Amino acid sequence: MSLLKVGVIGAGTMGSGIAQVAATAEHFVVLVDAFPDALNKGKDSILKSLKKQVEKAVITQETSDAILNRIEFAEDVNSLFGCGLIIEAIIENIGVKQTLFAQLESIVADDCILATNTSSLSVVSIASICKKPERVIGIHFFNPAQVMPLVELIPALTTDESMLHQTKSIIDSWGKKTVIAKDTPGFIVNRIARPFYGEAIRLYEEGAADFATIDWAMKEFGKFRMGPFELMDFIGNDINFKVTETIFEQFFYDPRYKPSFTQKRLYEAKRFGRKTGRGYYDYSPNAIVPQPVMDKELGEGIFQRIIAMLINEAIDALFLNIATRDDIDLAMTKGVNYPKGLLRWADEMGLQNVLNTLENLQSEYGEDRYRPSALLKRMVREGKTFY
Repeated sequence: MSLLKVGVIGAGTMGSGIAQVAATAEHFVVLVDAFPDALNKGKDSILKSLKKQVEKAVITQETSDAILNRIEFAEDVNSLFGCGLIIEAIIENIGVKQTLFAQLESIVADDCILATNTSSLSVVSIASICKKPERVIGIHFFNPAQVMPLVELIPALTTDESMLHQTKSIIDSWGKKTVIAKDTPGFIVNRIARPFYGEAIRLYEEGAADFATIDWAMKEFGKFRMGPFELMDFIGNDINFKVTETIFEQFFYDPRYKPSFTQKRLYEAKRFGRKTGRGYYDYSPNAIVPQPVMDKELGEGIFQRIIAMLINEAIDALFLNIATRDDIDLAMTKGVNYPKGLLRWADEMGLQNVLNTLENLQSEYGEDRYRPSALLKRMVREGKTFY
């Protein structure tokens, strides 16, 4: 296909990363941000990323220069005139996004694809402000966009099917792994991953174990690259808490997605994690690194409880047609680096064992939070597996 001009709105970590990805794929890119400081930081971020690639001999200096030269840095959204694809990566606020999309329609051609990188908001709500909602779609990258291979494509109820195919073709050509998700809160990854954080915090709040021990258990017995508290500090507790809060509200306050007071208090204290020097852990230079209690029985119990919750969420996503079996497993391995797909993991652990864990938790707590998916119960009853 002929290379179209790509617009990216928002020069933060995500927006600058997306701009770099598109420019690396040889598109001419316009990166727009109304704040000059943000634009300068975005440019510095791209330069730093490209420099690392040159140092690692991934690309040459000549290629690096060519990528940067394909990116125009602009403060005015009118600079997006002539773009065939625009991806917004601004604040997670539905009103702000709607205002922007209404403005974009007066600038771009009728066949321009308008995409949102929202991680948890309704794509159709954003599209509803547009005169041509059929050309609005969700294109959700994962941070850092230039490194993480997964991109979730989210067609809204109003998105034209040809627009989905066209968008998939473009993003696939950028070397990304695309999965298609239904326009529901959190899409695939942010929905299914909630228990990794939420159940870990619940275990801590109950006094079952401290942060370091829970992180150790998930790495030791589940082979996760990072434990839940390490990962929340890495992502940012401001972002993680707001995504959890949004998903909880959008699921009509389903207790499975209930936020925690522990994370809310960290959010209120502005202890966002690595970027502020303090979160669940202290990242100051002389901070004492807490050591886990390496108790095998305790660690296995922690892992079994969290993994059962994650698997149940993945099974329910399949049951409700959020995505296909293969896309669900691909999304969790490529989007958040899980050691294996959760549905394949379910088969390996045994669906009966997963069901037993959930039923025991539900019986113990009496909470709907632990209700097993109807599909899980059905498959156990019929002796079926996912693979």
